[in-house]
Amino acid sequence: MRYDLATLPLTTLLPAMTRAEDMLARLDERVLRHVVSNGFRERGHFFDAVGALWVGGELVHVEDLVLHDAHVDARAPTHELTIAHAVLRARRRLWSAEPDWGLGMAGLAALRGDVGDAEETATARPISVERADAEEDDDDEDDFGMDFAEIDAIIARSGQVLDGKIPDAKVVTADDPLGLIRDQDWDENERLETWRAIIHQADLLPPAFGAAVLFDAWERIEPLRRQHWLGSLLVSAYLRSRGKVTSHLFCLNTGLKSVQRERRRSPDGMTRLTAFLEAMALSAEAGLKELDRLSLAKIQMEGRLKNRRSNSSLPGVIEIVLSRPIVSANMVARHVGVTSRGALNLVAELGVREMTGRGRYRGWGIL
Repeated sequence: MRYDLATLPLTTLLPAMTRAEDMLARLDERVLRHVVSNGFRERGHFFDAVGALWVGGELVHVEDLVLHDAHVDARAPTHELTIAHAVLRARRRLWSAEPDWGLGMAGLAALRGDVGDAEETATARPISVERADAEEDDDDEDDFGMDFAEIDAIIARSGQVLDGKIPDAKVVTADDPLGLIRDQDWDENERLETWRAIIHQADLLPPAFGAAVLFDAWERIEPLRRQHWLGSLLVSAYLRSRGKVTSHLFCLNTGLKSVQRERRRSPDGMTRLTAFLEAMALSAEAGLKELDRLSLAKIQMEGRLKNRRSNSSLPGVIEIVLSRPIVSANMVARHVGVTSRGALNLVAELGVREMTGRGRYRGWGIL
């Protein structure tokens, strides 16, 4: 599979490419200098992880992902939720590493789970001891949920095989999280190398267009069947490595949700590339609106700090509210170091909106 400049009708794609380039540059410039840039980055991880599942045909609520990430689940995690959390952790790994780390063999091996944490840490950007401990606890907690989800999937598939609903189990791999059933003709390593070879061709194109070419190649080649969601994350890492979006890890799935599946999966290559370029522009436009919304919310919440004592816990509550799509009383209490009752009082003083409509396991956030 080749994407030669001579065979690509650049004049046809020029309007979509120009708009994508312009919107990406605008977003990157604003995030670099924005007062809520840290919260924007962290919130983007959650929204893009949920979007990756949505693009793949699965529905995961962002509030469930936030609570699962904070280890305060309102219910037992589903298989889809554990996958969404894997996407979330992969995004955080890519952001904490060097810009081109995820596109190299070591980075891809780490993201696929082929190497240990020690090798991954050697190539990634240094992180604090507290963050490393938090991620280690997060991995341990998530393993239990993933194990139960995998067991449920195996039991369900075994029942289908016994009922004769799957006549040839050899070719069914999409719902095989443990990799017990594999298609021997599907060489993931070879396909991944084929995709990586296209990076050199993408480097000859403008960054946004090169990213669209890489994503189209990922969709056509399908290097990783059980981690197909990794393609959009690697495209975001590619934009960062090209210096196009350096302020955050771009949320491509946010825009892909707004593009019709018929266009994203069209047999015509130009239609697909145009759709991917439009998805980038839509993601950047949504990011600009999110910055405006967070900025306004920050101003409104900081208005509550007038005549407060210097050691008030409200600034800490504002910080976590801006960095999460939704927060619970336990999350606030843990972040600012107060009791759950104190956290409820702080949330009431801040005046944020209750978003769940429940009497228990309530959550608050910025609408």
